[in-house]
Amino acid sequence: MKLIIKILLKYIPRKYLIRFSFAFSGLFSLFYVGKKHHCPVCGGHFRTFLPYGYSDEKAENRLCPRCLSLERHRLIWLYLKNETSFFSEPLKMLHIAPEQSFYTRFKKIKTLIYHTGDLESPLAQFHFDIHQMPFGDNTYDMVMCNHVLEHVADEPKAGREILRVLKPGGQAILQVPINENFEKTFEDPSITEPKDRTKYFGQYDHVRWHGKDYAQRLRSYGFDVKEVQYTDQFTAEDIEKMRLTREKVIFVATKP
Repeated sequence: MKLIIKILLKYIPRKYLIRFSFAFSGLFSLFYVGKKHHCPVCGGHFRTFLPYGYSDEKAENRLCPRCLSLERHRLIWLYLKNETSFFSEPLKMLHIAPEQSFYTRFKKIKTLIYHTGDLESPLAQFHFDIHQMPFGDNTYDMVMCNHVLEHVADEPKAGREILRVLKPGGQAILQVPINENFEKTFEDPSITEPKDRTKYFGQYDHVRWHGKDYAQRLRSYGFDVKEVQYTDQFTAEDIEKMRLTREKVIFVATKP
């Protein structure tokens, strides 16, 4: 299974993977029913999660076989559910590069005006380049944009665009992979070959590897940033049961 997923991630375009995942995730989940692990997003219980990753490093037991949530999705879901009024407060939200695990569930929230956007995703209501979004200033109460800024050519421009479309006081959740060994984000536009990007940035389609300065980078775009160490709210047993360990910090960026 790990080899199949690795091949799919490497060779199948993302827009087709999304369609494939909706068709087969329900079928996969039937073979993984159990009691050892629990997904808080879909409520499922499984003997194990699916492997997931572009490399062999720490690929096991990560992907929910029913809703396809990863560690970061489960952590964000718990944060929104337990620490915010997201599921009950009237909000207008833009979800950039919408994740399958959130998409169908966010659409069902009656108090949420939910817009999705991406370059090509079949889940996107609007198709656009994040560097120049087709929305007016101060449009949204919330923006969610996870694992996108490591892909974009001009991160400062994209960050300022997200800030622009947020209302004053609006919040954005802006997750990226963080390399804890890097004090500063590493980027080099001369590195263009997929194998070299994998070597230096961790994945073939990344153009930077963010370091411990990520929150400060967001502040330089104009955000107030809160680094929420949300895994600290859970016991070691809960963390293992829900598999929350890969991204420990949620970056909540607010427009002043």
